[in-house]
Amino acid sequence: MKKLFPWIFVLITLSLAGIIFIQVNWIRNAISMRKDQYNQRMLDVLGAVRDDIVNDKHPDKSGGGISSRSGYNNTMGNLFPGFPPQETIPVPFRYNVGEIRQIIDQNLRVQGFDIPFQFAVISKGPLYSAYELRTSEFPEWFADSMHHKQFITYLVPNRTTLSSLINVNQELLYIIVPADSYVYILRSMKWIISGSVIFTLIIITAFALTIFAALRQKKLSEIKSDFINNMTHEFKTPLATISLAVDAIGNDKVVVNKDKIRYFSGIIKEENKRMHRQVETILQSALLDRQEIKLNPGSVNVHEIIEKNVQNLELQLKDREGEVQLHLNAANPVLIADEVHFSNMISNLLDNALKYSAEHPLITVETFNHKKNLVLSVTDNGIGMSKETVSRIFEKFYRAHTGNLHNVKGFGLGLAYVKAIVEAHEGKIKVESTLGKGSKFEIYFPQRLGVNA
Repeated sequence: MKKLFPWIFVLITLSLAGIIFIQVNWIRNAISMRKDQYNQRMLDVLGAVRDDIVNDKHPDKSGGGISSRSGYNNTMGNLFPGFPPQETIPVPFRYNVGEIRQIIDQNLRVQGFDIPFQFAVISKGPLYSAYELRTSEFPEWFADSMHHKQFITYLVPNRTTLSSLINVNQELLYIIVPADSYVYILRSMKWIISGSVIFTLIIITAFALTIFAALRQKKLSEIKSDFINNMTHEFKTPLATISLAVDAIGNDKVVVNKDKIRYFSGIIKEENKRMHRQVETILQSALLDRQEIKLNPGSVNVHEIIEKNVQNLELQLKDREGEVQLHLNAANPVLIADEVHFSNMISNLLDNALKYSAEHPLITVETFNHKKNLVLSVTDNGIGMSKETVSRIFEKFYRAHTGNLHNVKGFGLGLAYVKAIVEAHEGKIKVESTLGKGSKFEIYFPQRLGVNA
């Protein structure tokens, strides 16, 4: 599994990167295609406007459409004998700004555009003097090429030959629209782009969850292996000690010596208590998993519980030449708490302090009243912890690295249980530690009637 996991991670990462790359390129190509379509449709608009103007089609005031104006050339011919053909008459003589605006607007709407625009008809030629017909904001839009796009066409009559163009004005139609009109392209593709982004995010989320689940599964697998190994060692040592003590009691020389029998019986009793504590720890862990810790609150004397747990450590302290100093200064040592769980919590704190101390452990237990709280602190002169370790010591199965100290055993459940019991009693726990100098656990229990079970 350890060798397979990196390959799975690499393959999924490459697949995800490939999907995102294809999606991005597909969207870019689609936008480019829509831009080409946009430009082509604007050219179609330009051509339609040109044809309407050249063919002398005017806005129909009655119906709102565009229709040809009859009799216009006859009127001009009557006014100006020998006047050129209708299609060569300059646009300003046939249209006003409002009419051309209406022609452009109607052709834009035919193509599905609803965008602002400016226009101008500009001419220079031999027949008439230079002129222009334009909207008021045309010069500013024309000069601002960065934010506006221009579409230009000659207003050349279809029936005009190349030779006749020499003697007529060359009229140019300019239509200018905002360059950000491409926004309509994105608007038209909003469902495609939104869907692509959403599904890509879903794939990324699924990938992240898959990696998270795989890492969690890997961690659980390692924890399971460590737990089995630790449990084997925790039970193997007391069983071996009990076995040796039983064999020793059966020895003929020991049987007649009451002091030795009492000594070996004490060893068997202590190892039995040790195994019982380990079983209790595992059972407590199961309760934590199911969140089934139920308190039976009652009046308990914290000082009595501390002293009792310290007495249970006498043999271990004697074996390691250690000492527990008690500074039980709380004027009111009584709490409303669950006596069994509270005692187990004290035992775990003392056991943890003893476990992570090297030679000649010195453990200080202190109590005092602060405002409406009873404060309990357990300080040791052990190996201490780094900031990273301090932030994780209350995690289940987590065990601090002990460097060259190889005699530290356990399941990594004790402090997780301590925190759960503290919180069940509505208390707070703080940890201070320095590498090489020791650690201090300080717990605040509210002193009030009633405890939430």
